Amino acid sequence: MDALTTQILVTIAAVVGTAGIWKFLETKIRLRSRRMKEKRESSDTVQFRDDLKQRVKKLEDLLTAAALEKDDLRKKVLHLTEEVSTLRERVVHLEKDNDRLRKKTPNVKKRGRPKKRPQ
Repeated sequence: MDALTTQILVTIAAVVGTAGIWKFLETKIRLRSRRMKEKRESSDTVQFRDDLKQRVKKLEDLLTAAALEKDDLRKKVLHLTEEVSTLRERVVHLEKDNDRLRKKTPNVKKRGRPKKRPQ
């Protein structure tokens, strides 16, 4: 064999060998990555983290619901305060009218329960 044929054969062997090595290394790295991923997914820390995520989500939902309920109760309290204020004003006016009527007709006896007679 002459030098050119030897050089061509060596180049072909190197290319085929290099491609095979890269394929082997790629497969090995892929398998290692898959094993590490499975190990991470099955570990206790991952399960603990997922549980914590679920709990945080539940707490956020409860907090949102509580905030909405608080706003609703605040509106109700404001409405009731308004009603109490209105009723207080009515009582003041009714007491004034009552006093005015008492002064106008002083002879009228107060009605109430009759007193018990001794036996």
